Amino acid sequence: MHVLMQFGGCFLLGLLISVLVLGGLMFAGAFGFIDLWLFTGKPLAGLALWLLPDSFWQGLTGVLDAAHNPAVRSFLELCAALGQGALLMATGFFWLWYRRAGVLQ
Repeated sequence: MHVLMQFGGCFLLGLLISVLVLGGLMFAGAFGFIDLWLFTGKPLAGLALWLLPDSFWQGLTGVLDAAHNPAVRSFLELCAALGQGALLMATGFFWLWYRRAGVLQ
């Protein structure tokens, strides 16, 4: 349980950094890089929209036929891309702080 809490803290830090990087890229006007970053979330979002039933998406979003709604798909792609970036950073932070320090053997 302790390891799960440590990784959860690392994930929250990674998510915060991902959101700050996204804001910085938007402020700098680097929308081409943002489009590439969002492209990484497309496969996971498409898989989630395809695998989970329509009743789940309708209950979650309140939109009929949410799997074919471009706004729902776009938001899910954004969330997936941010989550993937946060997970990648969390893995690095966890390894750097806990694995390298000898806490995990």
